[in-house]
Amino acid sequence: MNDPNDPLGLLGTTVADKYAIEAIAGEGGFSTVYRAQHLIWKQPVAIKFFKVLEDANPNMREKLLEDFVQEGKLMSELSSKSAAIVQARDIGKLALPGGGWIPYMVLEWLDGLPLDILLRREKNQKLPPRNLAQALQLLDAAAIALDVAHKKGVAHRDLKPANIMIMGDARGEEVTVKLLDFGIAKVMADHEQLQQQLQMTGHEITAFTPNHGAPEQFSRNYGATGPWTDVYALALILVEIMRGGQRALDGDTFFELGVSSCDPNRRPTPASFGLQVTPAVEAIFAKALTVDPKGRFPAAGAFWRELHRAVFPDSDTWNAGRNTMTGDHPTEMMPTGMVPGTSAPSASVPGVADALTHDRTPSTLAGTVPPPGRSNRVLLGALTGAVLMGGGGIGAYYATRSDDGRTDDAVSSASAPKPAATATESATPTGPDAIAWDGPCPKRMKAVIGGKYEMGSDEPGFPLWKPAHEVTLDSFCLDVHEVTVAEYDACVAEGGCKPADETPDFPASKGDDVKTHEQKLAAYGELCNAGQKGRADHPINCVDWYRAEAYCKHYGLRLPTEAEWELAARGTDGRKFPWGNDAGDHTYMNAGGPEWKSWKEAHDMEAPGPLMYDTSDGYEGTAPVGKFPRAQTQSGQMDMVGNVWEWTADWYALYEDTPATNPKGPAVGDRKAIRGGGFNGVFQNWLRPAARYHQLATASVHAIGFRCAADVKEAE
Repeated sequence: MNDPNDPLGLLGTTVADKYAIEAIAGEGGFSTVYRAQHLIWKQPVAIKFFKVLEDANPNMREKLLEDFVQEGKLMSELSSKSAAIVQARDIGKLALPGGGWIPYMVLEWLDGLPLDILLRREKNQKLPPRNLAQALQLLDAAAIALDVAHKKGVAHRDLKPANIMIMGDARGEEVTVKLLDFGIAKVMADHEQLQQQLQMTGHEITAFTPNHGAPEQFSRNYGATGPWTDVYALALILVEIMRGGQRALDGDTFFELGVSSCDPNRRPTPASFGLQVTPAVEAIFAKALTVDPKGRFPAAGAFWRELHRAVFPDSDTWNAGRNTMTGDHPTEMMPTGMVPGTSAPSASVPGVADALTHDRTPSTLAGTVPPPGRSNRVLLGALTGAVLMGGGGIGAYYATRSDDGRTDDAVSSASAPKPAATATESATPTGPDAIAWDGPCPKRMKAVIGGKYEMGSDEPGFPLWKPAHEVTLDSFCLDVHEVTVAEYDACVAEGGCKPADETPDFPASKGDDVKTHEQKLAAYGELCNAGQKGRADHPINCVDWYRAEAYCKHYGLRLPTEAEWELAARGTDGRKFPWGNDAGDHTYMNAGGPEWKSWKEAHDMEAPGPLMYDTSDGYEGTAPVGKFPRAQTQSGQMDMVGNVWEWTADWYALYEDTPATNPKGPAVGDRKAIRGGGFNGVFQNWLRPAARYHQLATASVHAIGFRCAADVKEAE
């Protein structure tokens, strides 16, 4: 059996006597990508192995190799004409241990972010969406590269944000753009025999990604594909940039996206989304996005030239296929004369934060970072093995089966996961090294599958968890462990977080005078973990909500909503405790047993009457994270109850007895919802995942910590 961390068994080997394989950069259903060192040039390269061809009939392989060689030659020629096209360095075939071979392509190694990931990161940082002038500036190099290819009669046919690599300051003058994956998808899709063979094993290859597909790609009745197909995709991408990364085509399934692409009565132009453009600009987009390919601009240059003339009427900003911007910096310009009935976009795009790497730009391989999407069915398939994420720019379309037995269409993108860190980052990490992505979630997280479930409880004994009500959630990622002292200290060292308190600060209990309260705070200071020897692996505590939020945001993450937290803790079957319906004992969680009673008595505080259990769990305060493996949740999280309460993203309010989708609590408030109980919990109901309480957002408490959440990286 192959090592899942090295599916082709190539780490430490040398391919073709010149490529020393150093690390796996990503793996998908169709390709495996490695980072290698060119032994002659002493430079890193990316090697993409098209492992899907293991399933190809041996009689097809020689013809396929010939086609790959021709496409590699074409990519090399195109990259020599434009620096904005990724360079193809070599091509060959890898002999397999059991006989046969698979082709591979050697590409230049790129350090940057695909456009889709960049847009999601900017949304997380609450940067305003770009206006059209800014979008044009960002993609000028890509449009030039497309125009070069189109003049040679070559179409990309799978143009999408994931195939546009952005390097450098994306909002500054010094930005570099590279187009990825010319032609490779077409090689695969043109081989009908290969498609038929793969369909027999449940696979189907399409030469495009449906989220950015033109009508002629969904149905040949609209005509042939060509440069005009790229014009359609380029127009969609511009609209998405202006929308802060939100998709332009509606739909989650192949069929729905096809209907959206082909509907003549609903074209995804800027004005259709309420974006602020001139009538002239709207007309240009309407032409680029018309259903009939014959009515579009014939190539990227013609489309781009018209846009520049409309947006920059007083400047020759597109001259013979070159960007010659002059005059005022376009980022401050906004066209006048709005389309009637439209309004200006908001300064920031609503939506939850996305889980990316921290603020340092990660080193990624061209085309290997999976693009985000919206279909939970795609994620479910990816996590269960029903859907294999594509690689090498080859869009993949599958049918997956839902829980009730119905067949649902699912669309996955074609990129291999897992960006690889540079040697510098590996040697000197600037934060928790587990932030790096590994599939749909960062390595530090596990995915929680969304769907409908019952939130809260109608059981007696705890009024704040009433009433039980139906909630529908998207899938998400959640930290396996609570954020530790060491992880938080790293954020402080990087300047992204303020230090945790050494003495807690929260309102006095009922009946305590000022002096008594101050004495308690001083005593509880022993339980604040920051700066305490031997507690690096304990959860950080004594931080208010704002510091918890700042930590997650520093690494491109976010705090979970109450609904997300409860789903992760209770599981999809609505269990009473993370491990099931039995309350467990001192081996399941760090809660208020005799050790807590002893601590309170030693500090002249009133001892608790009842205890959670009669045997000590070994920790007067917090325990190191992960010390109670019996309490693992259905989706793999630890310490969801006990140890510390956890801040959530939501302002606290009583539940409403109505169904809700992705609820986020009230828009404003002064108290944040907390979940999970803590080491001081002595009542069983406090340690139930359905239980909830609240605390001032400005309070720092010895029994409150947090963990981070993230949106999944789903296939488009």
